[in-house]
Amino acid sequence: MEFCSARRAILQLLDTVAPADRPALVQWMQTTRDFDEFTQDNNDIMLKNIADDLRNCLPLESMLSSEHLALQKIQQQPEPTVHVDAFLYDEDFIDSLCEEGKMSRNYCMVCGSHQTAPLGFISHSFSLMELKFIYHHLLPDLSGKVLVDVGSRLGTVLYGGYLYSSAAQLYGVELNGDFCQLQEMVIKKYQFGDRIKVLHADICTQGSLLQTADVVIMNNVFEYFLNEAQQVRAWKYISHNIRKKGSLLVTVPSLQDSLSGLQTDIQLSLWVEEVPLNYDVYPQKDIDREALKQIHLYKIL
Repeated sequence: MEFCSARRAILQLLDTVAPADRPALVQWMQTTRDFDEFTQDNNDIMLKNIADDLRNCLPLESMLSSEHLALQKIQQQPEPTVHVDAFLYDEDFIDSLCEEGKMSRNYCMVCGSHQTAPLGFISHSFSLMELKFIYHHLLPDLSGKVLVDVGSRLGTVLYGGYLYSSAAQLYGVELNGDFCQLQEMVIKKYQFGDRIKVLHADICTQGSLLQTADVVIMNNVFEYFLNEAQQVRAWKYISHNIRKKGSLLVTVPSLQDSLSGLQTDIQLSLWVEEVPLNYDVYPQKDIDREALKQIHLYKIL
């Protein structure tokens, strides 16, 4: 059916709805996600295909045995916590896994009883919603700009930047060689190599790259992967090298939260200025605004 015929058929269908029910029907049509599969653009579909590819390469918890410190720190959380990668598993996917018995949102407080409490969830990747928020609403036009993702892990920031922005170059710096291989696999399959480059390196060896970057993104980058002394070293190095006036720094969580408890002597007021963000850019009721509020933007002074 062509557009004109389809429009006529829909209007005719609306004419058959009881007048009292029409407002509710129109409201449903404006807010439902039942039409998502028809309205998604090709970039969304490509990112979901990448997520499918990566899920097939990783265990359910999306963590590797080589991530010794991160696994240990998650186990040491005050309440039981599991890693669920937000890029690979959205809420609907998690619900389906729970229904299949492959995942649970709760843990038993007293073994064998019905006393349960919600599990803590942590992700080291941005969700599709968060990527679109960053590239469509948070960052300015990136034409001709260089973006660096510190701790690029699965490469989600890089793929999102390739599809949702006009950034000239997107660099991922990742210490774990296994994740670098996964990123290279995706880059090759989807032909992203003209603008994306992954560096298997310690960020503390990439001063020149940080100094030239127009945008630097850091998502839960050090806390779970470095001990305290290593975190201090990394933050000092970053604050010393990200000095390009007017360049932007995107972090999760805030710099204040990341640096609290660390003896870095970094004076944030002399280094960055936080940029106020509008977290209410999505009208949908099911958008996770709490996740968006974890994202912070700073301008280098």
